[in-house]
Amino acid sequence: MLQKIVKNAIFERKSMFEKLIFCPLFVGLDGETIINLLNQVHHQIIRYKKEEIIAYSGDEVQNQMVVLKGSVKGEMVDFTGKTIKIEDIASPRPLAPAFLFGSQNSFPVNIVANTDVEMLVLPKSSFVQLMQINETILENFLSLISNRAQFLSNKIRFLSFQTIKGKIAHYLLQAMKNKETDVILLDKSQKDLAAYFGVARPSLGRAIRELDHEGCIEAKGKELKIVDKLRLSEYLK
Repeated sequence: MLQKIVKNAIFERKSMFEKLIFCPLFVGLDGETIINLLNQVHHQIIRYKKEEIIAYSGDEVQNQMVVLKGSVKGEMVDFTGKTIKIEDIASPRPLAPAFLFGSQNSFPVNIVANTDVEMLVLPKSSFVQLMQINETILENFLSLISNRAQFLSNKIRFLSFQTIKGKIAHYLLQAMKNKETDVILLDKSQKDLAAYFGVARPSLGRAIRELDHEGCIEAKGKELKIVDKLRLSEYLK
């Protein structure tokens, strides 16, 4: 019986680690290679319950964490107590890779479990060791933090828009890039989109209806069609 439990635990652990082939830090490596690399360094698997706080804004980033199972969200709370969701982070993505090093290496937002979560936790020294052992992980990490810097730059620009209509216009025009159609199918509910914009849900709904009445877009549920791109882009100014 004990032998069976041990075998099941080993199989479950192996299956979990093999998911890391889809993680940006380990892309280009096969499952067996990843398992062999992790066996060479100290690491832990830590479990969190839904809605549990994984890290608070301002906590020092001491480990490179990777979501193995479930998803988490990054949240920012303003001085009025209003919560703004920055993004969702699903398995098998890493947490705060751009904040692992540097003089101000602390979490910029609260990290909260969306679901029950299993997390791979690599102490900073272990992660440095992995990058020294395997050049692919080093290159992936450098690429990842460069992409994060670009994402944060775009996010700051997005939040700088003063009006809700400006935020909607920026979101839709960005979503339309590299697409041959002018129809955008929203991948977020209106509640999630309102949290992403940092506005009240009724205000978002009202702004979408007004853009529809103005002839900028046609809104049908989660399907938004850009009717007048030039007029919509006026809200970016």
